[in-house]
Amino acid sequence: MPIVTNLLVANRGEIARRVFRTCRSMGIGTVGVFSEPDRQAPFVLEADQAVALGGAAPAESYLRVEAVLQAARVSGADAIHPGYGFLAENADFAREVIDAGLTWIGPSVAAIETMGSKLASKRLMHEAGVPTLPSIDITGMSEDEVADSARRIGFPVLVKASAGGGGKGMRVVDREDRLIEAAAGARREAASAFGDDTVFIEAYLSQPRHVEIQVFGDTHGHIVSLFERECSIQRRHQKIIEESPSPAVDEGLRQRMGDAAVAAARAVDYVGAGTVEFLLSGGEFSFLEMNTRLQVEHPVTEAVTGLDLVRLQILVAEGKALPPEALAPSMSGHAIEARLYAEDPANGFLPVTGTLHQVRFPAHPGLRVDSGVEDGSVISVDYDPMLAKVVAWGRSREEAARRLSAALRRTRLHGSTTNRELLARILTTDEFLAGRTDTAFLDRHDPAMLSAPLVPPVERGRAALAAALAAQAERVAGWKVLTTVPSGFRNNPAHFQTTRFTVGAEEVEVDYRFDGRGRLSGRVDGESQAQVILHQCTPARVGLEVDGHLMWFDIERAGPFHHVDGPSGPVTLLEHPRFPHSAPDEAPGSLQAPMPGRIVRIEVSVGDRVAEGAAIVVLEAMKMEHTLRAPVAGVVAEVKTAVGDQVDADQVLAVVEEG
Repeated sequence: MPIVTNLLVANRGEIARRVFRTCRSMGIGTVGVFSEPDRQAPFVLEADQAVALGGAAPAESYLRVEAVLQAARVSGADAIHPGYGFLAENADFAREVIDAGLTWIGPSVAAIETMGSKLASKRLMHEAGVPTLPSIDITGMSEDEVADSARRIGFPVLVKASAGGGGKGMRVVDREDRLIEAAAGARREAASAFGDDTVFIEAYLSQPRHVEIQVFGDTHGHIVSLFERECSIQRRHQKIIEESPSPAVDEGLRQRMGDAAVAAARAVDYVGAGTVEFLLSGGEFSFLEMNTRLQVEHPVTEAVTGLDLVRLQILVAEGKALPPEALAPSMSGHAIEARLYAEDPANGFLPVTGTLHQVRFPAHPGLRVDSGVEDGSVISVDYDPMLAKVVAWGRSREEAARRLSAALRRTRLHGSTTNRELLARILTTDEFLAGRTDTAFLDRHDPAMLSAPLVPPVERGRAALAAALAAQAERVAGWKVLTTVPSGFRNNPAHFQTTRFTVGAEEVEVDYRFDGRGRLSGRVDGESQAQVILHQCTPARVGLEVDGHLMWFDIERAGPFHHVDGPSGPVTLLEHPRFPHSAPDEAPGSLQAPMPGRIVRIEVSVGDRVAEGAAIVVLEAMKMEHTLRAPVAGVVAEVKTAVGDQVDADQVLAVVEEG
């Protein structure tokens, strides 16, 4: 096989940057491809060269096979790495790459086809003696037949797309009256994400662990297990925290699961990096699926084994045997990965769009960050909202968890709501630290409570005071002796300057006045802060000493938002305008779009009588479907949108009148 000299990554964001990093270390040239929204993205600027694919949505850009192959031709690429998602598990794409004379950084077309169908792979695993869960293909069935199949398996069931992964096209159904709606939604989502709307139903285990085995094969007959990763903490069937080794797996279970994973890979003569996923319950495991690509969470395996999995992928694609360190791997320490998403855990994990004003990750020993964003990056409705993966290694699980939690709290991500607080809090819960994790973890722990700011109220108030002072810093000629009067100060020095903010769901009012000697008097919500000494005051940094306690606050301002990073963590404050205006009230019963997106289905017509919770409109955004339901029982008074419409956040889509 030819040596790879110029590699094209048919992907975007952090995985493109990750592959580029290994290519640079191996002396391999890099080629990026990009959609119009990604034209100035960090991964594009890092590539040696990059080729435009056109369009914005994945179907117009990253899923266009011919456009990707043309990019390889014009750039002189001799190999293609698919990353994960998009075309990574598309057998037709792999076939066309190989037919074009390019080196495919992945397994064989046959392996992708077999394992790409969860139905076909489950049948093969059953024949190979690997434990599987009961499942039924519902393709072509009538509604009655689908319902009968679910009853035979027993509720709850999981409606699941046969193609793809990442939680797309999956629905948990515990009631028969929602089965048909769930199956239809799963089909639409699967067709949009993977181009294949085949779905099946499977027995649903309510509180299993999700444990997967990293396997690797070469063309010389070697297939090895690189140990397990625990991926049980999930939302919407998508992992958010992964670790290796699993706290639930001892040496005996590790050997059994590893042997089963290797047997699964041998059944399809597997070559390259793959992951065999299992559900673990009561010490017994069942085959879930095999992902024929590099996983999002591969860095935790790299952290504990010391192996570069992308390098191994390239070596194997070049026809080389796995090196000795991969054929006889060992583990050292513990690694945990947290996925940072632009989403709101307190609002059903709805994705959030916007522009990131500031992105800063700490640089500490034992810490790794794979990020696709930087200052000014735009979070688009067209792509998955993952911003970065933060990985911490420690000599023990406790050390890794403590290191990762601290790193998340010291990370600065300004301009978007994220799941950062949720991740940091999960890592400090007694249940997590005791290793009692399963897929129902976030059912037992309220995400809204876990994502509440950890900064205590008294420090939030001082952060608001610091923000108010920083906003005036440029107008102050000297903070020890004031030679000018900041904007908004009253002429009477006995009066306080007042600024009002919203912090989360609360309002904070801060008052302050200088005495001309570097000290000021401050009040937060009317409560005196005693004598405050101002150590430093710039637009970006304020030092406050209150009763001998010196605190430093770093501040970044974007319009009315003040992002303050203090001793206990970040606080975002929304400054109230001096002359607020009131917006018109929406009609009662209005259904508003929670985010920008595209209307894919309207379930009702004007005049229909609906029950509370009935599906009204289905919105697609960030590769996921979001069903908007009737807030009350009543009559559909208006439908203000149509299938195919692009809508904005907070746009009224329909009105249901109560009664």
